[in-house]
Amino acid sequence: MIHPTAIVHPAAELGPGVSVGPYAVIGEHVVIGAGTSIGAHAVVTGHTTIGRDNRIFQFTSVGDEPQDKKYAGEPTGLTIGDRNTIREFCTLNCGTVQDAGVTRVGNDNWIMAYVHVAHDCVVGDHVIMANCTQLAGHVHVGDWAILAGFTGAHQFCRIGAHAMTAIATVLVHDLPPYVMAQGDTAKAHGINAEGLKRRGFSAEAIAGIRRAYKTLYRSGLTLDEARAALAGQVAECPEVGVMAEFLERTTRGIVR
Repeated sequence: MIHPTAIVHPAAELGPGVSVGPYAVIGEHVVIGAGTSIGAHAVVTGHTTIGRDNRIFQFTSVGDEPQDKKYAGEPTGLTIGDRNTIREFCTLNCGTVQDAGVTRVGNDNWIMAYVHVAHDCVVGDHVIMANCTQLAGHVHVGDWAILAGFTGAHQFCRIGAHAMTAIATVLVHDLPPYVMAQGDTAKAHGINAEGLKRRGFSAEAIAGIRRAYKTLYRSGLTLDEARAALAGQVAECPEVGVMAEFLERTTRGIVR
């Protein structure tokens, strides 16, 4: 399953059924789980751990040094979960000691061509990042988020679960859960109702989330006032709790 032209360090750990394509390079501290495929000319290096049944396509760069001038060669890492698809020319960098020291990608994500996941990012599960999505350092992306092509996220931004962006959206503030955003810089444009329906949210839950959106964006309340109002809506619609918790932890402000 390892092409004769591939270069695999003897200390690398490859699980059963791993395939490595022509001219790929696998570094010394790499661990790859069973059933994962590494495409031609891909480079997997650094202290990188990859789970099971991932598909990493040709010409990707996985686990290399962060694009951070403060990085001084510390043994930071990259951890990728299971069943992810990572397409051509993607770059996923290791973490830095200024943060947790590791970049994390969860399970079942669909990462299209030319996506960049910078140092110390945390990507949840079932995330879709379309072509040329660019995450700066320390960005957190919640489960089931959908980022359209050419979306750019400023460092330290947080993108909530089930949020969605339109093409060429620029995020310089946090994007709350369930909210759709568009533009440079991003503005909120309702909730991701269709996505929530597809994921099994009830009509009552979606109505409650829509009410929370109107409280946050159309009531004229300040952010602090909206936080208090949303806290009062959680008992009636528990799904609003995800948004309320997100707003309590924002430090950059939110997309308005």
